[in-house]
Amino acid sequence: MTPTSTPTRARPATVPSDDRVRRVPGQLFAVMLGLLLLLQGCQRADAPAKRQDQLVVFAAASLREAFGKLALEFEEGHPHATVSFNFAGTQEIRTQLEQGAAADVFASADTRQMALLVEARRVESPSVFAQNEPVLVVAKDSVSSIRALSELPRAERIVIGAPEVPIGKYTLQILQNASQAYGANFSDRVQARVVSRELNVRQVLAKVTLGEADAGIVYRSDVGAAGQGVGVVTIPREINVTAQYPMALVRGAAHFALGSAWCALVLSDKGQAILRAAGFSPPPLVEAKR
Repeated sequence: MTPTSTPTRARPATVPSDDRVRRVPGQLFAVMLGLLLLLQGCQRADAPAKRQDQLVVFAAASLREAFGKLALEFEEGHPHATVSFNFAGTQEIRTQLEQGAAADVFASADTRQMALLVEARRVESPSVFAQNEPVLVVAKDSVSSIRALSELPRAERIVIGAPEVPIGKYTLQILQNASQAYGANFSDRVQARVVSRELNVRQVLAKVTLGEADAGIVYRSDVGAAGQGVGVVTIPREINVTAQYPMALVRGAAHFALGSAWCALVLSDKGQAILRAAGFSPPPLVEAKR
């Protein structure tokens, strides 16, 4: 006899209690609220920041301190702009501009490098905004033996700028002038002691300050950067040369209006006062008005 199986009764579906049913919508609301707050936070993070225009100035290394102070003045008057610098030897930044580097303003330590950019149609018409005076700097250990330009051949190690660098060009002119005053072989005697020719004036100053050279020729405006690390010898006026600093807007500049405002500040009374405090002298036109 085949046993009779007892049919299995289907279990009734479990109906959630009223309390559980009430909790589910509350949990969903909390999750949705959290997602909403997260999305709002992401939107705030991705929101574009307040526009900040960046003025790019290519400038000779000797302008570092003066232009740094001018930048603070400029940014105070233009709160939505910042100033970015490229300081180097004038011939170096001139080459960068010739090769297409992006900049708004170019400030040179001589007129020759500027003329090359004018000829290449990379800059607008330049204006001379300052002048500078080359001086002889002497390492601390050599101050007692080199107290005048005429005594420069006594130095065992001399460092000067490379011929293609403005300070190097000025140095050669000074040595030629000195040969007329101190003997025809003066320039040869000095150059026989040259141990290096640097690509910008700050490298000349650094080697003398660190004692790697006994003497070198830099600009008057550079002396402040050395502090008490070097002695300073003024070069006689009849032998010395005057360095002229022209400035121009770069053609096709991204911030032409800001560049114009920068040039106006540099030529203003306030800008000229900052340059004078840094060791520069006024440009010829400003000087003539005094």
